[in-house]
Amino acid sequence: MTIEVHQDSRSTPDPRAADAWEPAPGPASADPSVCGGEAPLDVLSQHLARQAAELGGALGVLPELVADDPAQWSRAAELAHEPYEGLLALVNETADRWNAPPHVAAALLWKTYGYWHTLPMALGWALNRRVPLMGFADTLVRPSAEGLTIAAAKVTVAVLPDDPLAGAPGTVVVCDLAAAIRDALIDGQRPVIRALGALARIGERTLWGSTAEALARPILSLRSYDEAAALLDRIGPPVAGLLTPDGDGYRRRTCCLWVALPDTDPCVTCCVRR
Repeated sequence: MTIEVHQDSRSTPDPRAADAWEPAPGPASADPSVCGGEAPLDVLSQHLARQAAELGGALGVLPELVADDPAQWSRAAELAHEPYEGLLALVNETADRWNAPPHVAAALLWKTYGYWHTLPMALGWALNRRVPLMGFADTLVRPSAEGLTIAAAKVTVAVLPDDPLAGAPGTVVVCDLAAAIRDALIDGQRPVIRALGALARIGERTLWGSTAEALARPILSLRSYDEAAALLDRIGPPVAGLLTPDGDGYRRRTCCLWVALPDTDPCVTCCVRR
């Protein structure tokens, strides 16, 4: 597998860019009409499209989630295949961009990848309890101005039994959305996390801490931290217990390692206090 990376100011932006991305405020419990042929992803895709427009298209996930040109993307699953050539190229580019040792580069790369992969699930849960699930074999990735952009060849939307779209094409009815999210994280993120650990000797807990934050942060724009924390607890390992309340928000129990770079300040949610 070959992933082309380009050493310029756009190829690996500040990994904290995801921290600065604020989902547009929206209804805490959107329940749009199902008349008129509404699709399961309409509310989420419209939400992401508005945000992308406000940011001039700078979004690390396709608003519609499904790529219409999958042949132009790389399969995320290939990143987790030894000898990890594609993943190593991304780690090395991140290391060169930030003058970072391999384990720090791996952590920063994951903060970008994990955020954009997790974001649709977090927002879907918060907006209307419709959670998009990207199977690992169907997840697509390519370098972009946002570091990486995530999409999928196809997406299944997990919905609750009382959802008006339960049973509609493209949906799967579940009784526990937290369990569906947990399964999606294990399926879609654990292989890449373990590959990064093999490449750069970075601990899994450190990387899962970034995923926990990627779940909580978007939810906070729509709901309370208590709701985000309750969801993390229901999901359980590997993300439960990695955030702690701090005022109206949270603080991480792990560090994304941005602070390990020279002349940098810790992230606002960092467990490292200066």
